[in-house]
Amino acid sequence: MKIFLDTADIEEIRIAARWGVLDGVTTNPTLYAKVGGSYDSILAEVCKITSGPVSAEVISDDVEAMLDEGRHFAKIAPNIVVKVAMSENGLEAISRFADEGIRTNCTLIFTANQGLLAAKAGATLISPFVGRLDDINQDGMIVIRELAEIFAIHEMDAQILSASIRNPLHVTQSAMAGAHIATIPFKVLQQMVHHPLTDKGIAQFKADWTKAREASAATS
Repeated sequence: MKIFLDTADIEEIRIAARWGVLDGVTTNPTLYAKVGGSYDSILAEVCKITSGPVSAEVISDDVEAMLDEGRHFAKIAPNIVVKVAMSENGLEAISRFADEGIRTNCTLIFTANQGLLAAKAGATLISPFVGRLDDINQDGMIVIRELAEIFAIHEMDAQILSASIRNPLHVTQSAMAGAHIATIPFKVLQQMVHHPLTDKGIAQFKADWTKAREASAATS
């Protein structure tokens, strides 16, 4: 399963890239609002850090306006993927983007039927929001599993991108449920690295090493 970072923070993206675990990045208006500046400049910088897909979200509801925004984003870098929210107009825009050879990420997916329609319209990535489903006492992983089975049975090319990840367990569950990608907040990525026994073991190794060096110096 590929790992994307769900952020517009350039430094977080640079860190994940240095770790060698970054396969792509997703952004949205909320994430962009946290950092400010020029959205185009942020996207251009992110596309320099990773050669993987970088999602840039359109905010218009009108089909023609969506197309204008998406075409603009697609010109920023070849690895831009235009992010379009699930709706009737969104499906039309996704279909027309596909005809133009522009890759899309259909976002705000909450049912397998929505994901199926987005895939049929030509979306490259399908983004079920597992955390938001969990928030309303539904099992978000059911959508991942259903879409994975549907896409496998019918040999559909769209990839499942597990989004709205809240914790490391969501990442594990997404991988086991058949998601091709999980897009993860930087905090969750950090949590995946650490375990109390790992941290304790590192501290113990360092303490033992220091003690051995001190003993060796005392006898020399």
